[in-house]
Amino acid sequence: MFTVVSSDGTPVACEQHGGSGPALILVGGTLMPRARHTPLAAALAQDFTVYNYDRRGRGDSGDHPRYEVRREIDDLDALIEHVGGPVQLFGMSSGAVLALEAVSRGSAVSALALYEPPFVVDGSRAPLPSDYVDRLKALLARGDTSAALTHFLTVGLAMPPAAVDGMRQTPVWAAWEAAAHTLPYDGLLMADLMSGLPLPRDRWSGVTIPVLVGHGDAGEASMTHAARELASHGANYTLHTLPGQNHNVDPNALAPVLTAFFTGV
Repeated sequence: MFTVVSSDGTPVACEQHGGSGPALILVGGTLMPRARHTPLAAALAQDFTVYNYDRRGRGDSGDHPRYEVRREIDDLDALIEHVGGPVQLFGMSSGAVLALEAVSRGSAVSALALYEPPFVVDGSRAPLPSDYVDRLKALLARGDTSAALTHFLTVGLAMPPAAVDGMRQTPVWAAWEAAAHTLPYDGLLMADLMSGLPLPRDRWSGVTIPVLVGHGDAGEASMTHAARELASHGANYTLHTLPGQNHNVDPNALAPVLTAFFTGV
């Protein structure tokens, strides 16, 4: 376990798994502390030196009163500098979009793997409303973390209200409430990429390294459509379908795919 300090003074907590292979950094999605990636990190540690970190505002990392996507990219760059880049990078869900943005803005990354970036590129699900982030901020400002989570799940993830009601009775709800203040962060990261329109062709034109775009064939159609759309952006993008998987991907199914991609097997 160690901590690096980002450009704005925010401490970023990270743990290392393994130590004999090339550096691989894992980037979590919305509300995810690094613990969610611990099984994946353990599965990858025999081939890589895996760095599993808490994004700002989550777990053991610090935060800053003002959020900007650039600050999260600076967090990654501080970690890459500490590790000694270029590194390989894996991003999950909204973390996949953060990883893609980091590479497009020049972070020292040699290969990039993504799993189900949650773009909304057509009518397969409802797009984010224009006031999505403002609504989250208003709910959090009055201390209603439960309502903010509900808004994220029903509007951000398009989950049925009945399913959300069941989740309130599980232990994970309290953990999510503890990280609910970070919901606007991912909302700002994703806002113009969940509009129901095709992805802008020039958004990541600077990404020329190999990119793996993974998705499951047992999940939401919108995730499949998003992965296919992104993978069409250039010859350096490769689409990979994981049989029987959805957004809550099994680390034991994902790890061999990542290993094969990053090692070129």
